Amino acid sequence: MASDGERREDELRIPNMKLQRVPHLTDTLPSLLAHPNPLDSNPFFHPSSEFYITPSDVILRHILHDVSHRSPAPGPHLAYHRAGPRKTIFFDPGHVRAAIVTCGGLCPGMNTVIRELVVGLWELYGVRHIFGVAAGYRGFYSTEPLPLNPKMVHDWHRKGGTALETSRGGFHLDRIVDAIHDRGFNQVYIIGGDGTMRGMVEIFNEIKRRKLNIAVAGIPKTVDNDVGIIDRSFGFQTAVEMAQQAISAAHTEAESAVNGVGLVKLMGRSTGHIALHATLSSRDVDCCLIPEMDFFLEGRGGLLEFLGGRLKDNGHAVVVVAEGAGQDVIPKGQESHVEERDESGNPVFLDVGGWLKSELKKWWARDHPNELFTVKSIDPTYMIRAVPPNATDNLYCTLLAHSAIHGAMAGYTGFVCGPINGNYAYIPVEEVAAAKNPVDTRDHKWAWVRSLTNQPDFQRR
Repeated sequence: MASDGERREDELRIPNMKLQRVPHLTDTLPSLLAHPNPLDSNPFFHPSSEFYITPSDVILRHILHDVSHRSPAPGPHLAYHRAGPRKTIFFDPGHVRAAIVTCGGLCPGMNTVIRELVVGLWELYGVRHIFGVAAGYRGFYSTEPLPLNPKMVHDWHRKGGTALETSRGGFHLDRIVDAIHDRGFNQVYIIGGDGTMRGMVEIFNEIKRRKLNIAVAGIPKTVDNDVGIIDRSFGFQTAVEMAQQAISAAHTEAESAVNGVGLVKLMGRSTGHIALHATLSSRDVDCCLIPEMDFFLEGRGGLLEFLGGRLKDNGHAVVVVAEGAGQDVIPKGQESHVEERDESGNPVFLDVGGWLKSELKKWWARDHPNELFTVKSIDPTYMIRAVPPNATDNLYCTLLAHSAIHGAMAGYTGFVCGPINGNYAYIPVEEVAAAKNPVDTRDHKWAWVRSLTNQPDFQRR
């Protein structure tokens, strides 16, 4: 059990603060023995008194408050335990069998996370039994695990995609947990998005119900940046960087044509973060359309009126649209009475880029039949998803992986690691699975977009 100096987090009492407790293996297995952290004798480290994270080292979720006397007293403040190495661990590294799985769509940095999990387990803690699970959740029960070591993964951070392969669906809880137990895995690292995190909740709860000595750690992955609570998801900055290149190409095409419109469709099923950040970064966008904001085409204050004015003034225009925007205004065919869904259960969206291109052409042919008009549509989705991460995302992936390793070795389970206000924290997976991260169209950042583009607010007059 933990020593007096390592008081369990549920024993902490912090005034005006609500500490979000991280599940621990000793909750269901109270007789587990603690071990000294092998980092004490690692030649690459010289632990000082501040090296190890203590249970009282916490991170506040909300750090901005109006402290004027007219406002009610803030609090209680939500707080999370800081990620990092602990003085004691609850696994003998020689007996650890770790499994790593990637689920869902591609995202820049997936291979970096895998690489750093392998290298971190091997070099920091001396773990020698590390396995990759191919093809997502279904790989636990349908494929043989792939032994991994630092030599095998040494250059994976330079590659896009996932060397372990991925898939959607295939979630059969009992078969997954049976396979984890039968193969002797006692640490499971799950890399995936919101659907994957919901699956992780079920896996964690079933392992807890069976009272198995298995730590489950999650690393949130979504190129759309739609995971809640954390500052951002890995791969997002790379995606914005690549999106800028597509916008630049669309701008060049539009400028080089008579009455040219460059139309760029970017990723963003439920949130428009990529479209928003790419718009602010590029300075070439005339209108940014995101799922959080309704828009309409015809009439005063509509998109067509706005673009008509831009073409009259400048001779060209660039429109950026997130893939989830406009789904409620695109006409649905007869076949759409039954909503199509992908393997993960997500609704298959109608192609807003193709629809907008068609509507723009019909509008111009109707209102300006004798004038030239060109629409160049660019969809860089798969190019953006598949590229290697940039330097910032590579570093971020490394810190995420090492945070997950330290947490699992310390006996924490059912947690997700990620930055909160710039500091890495452990967050209960149930919170992450339920949280959303929509663009707030009432905040300053969206106001900057409106100011930059001068686009309408799409309120009917």
